[in-house]
Amino acid sequence: LFLNCTLKKGPEVSNTEALCNLLIERLRAHEPDIETEIVRVVDYDVKPGIGNDEGDGDEWPVILEKVKRCNIIVPAMPIWMGVRSPVMHRVIERLDGTTKTVMCERTGQFPLYGTVAGCVVTGNEDGSHDCVANTFANLLHFGVTVPPNTDLYWVGDAGPGASYIEAGGELSPYVRRNAELTALNLLFGAKLLRDNPYTINIARHNAIMMQRNEVKAA
Repeated sequence: LFLNCTLKKGPEVSNTEALCNLLIERLRAHEPDIETEIVRVVDYDVKPGIGNDEGDGDEWPVILEKVKRCNIIVPAMPIWMGVRSPVMHRVIERLDGTTKTVMCERTGQFPLYGTVAGCVVTGNEDGSHDCVANTFANLLHFGVTVPPNTDLYWVGDAGPGASYIEAGGELSPYVRRNAELTALNLLFGAKLLRDNPYTINIARHNAIMMQRNEVKAA
């Protein structure tokens, strides 16, 4: 599942989506039967908040169900004013709700345990490492597993200039190498976790810690 956090509503051309499509091409080259979907978040009415459902008109629950079903999640974002887009930041704020109000009854884990993540970033000038670092750190907090070399990014020259598509970013040897590494490691990580799921039960651990605190307080 690709969460395209461009600021452009569909069907406007998205450079970020173009880089996502390069990664999809490499994923399918190694796993022809893989099912992929790109969700352009701005085409949904995602309300501000840190819950899983913020009431009337909130369409985040629709996206959240897709997130909970996928094995691989790829947040994709443009660099905006040197940092990740505000759309991406809102997605992170909403994903925070999965650690507060949702716990798998069978495993006692957050819903994103067993999910692996990569990251796609496009933009001009610098900022890609900042976007990747913050986004991966947030996802790790939510229970996601991040395999190595799964940061796929393209940045153009300083100042206004051609973006990924116009600049022919898909022809960059560095970008193509990173797309290949990202695809291979995402597939490896997803299969590894499918066959070797985490055993920790966070719900049980929390209950034990609460009991210990109650004993200390008494």
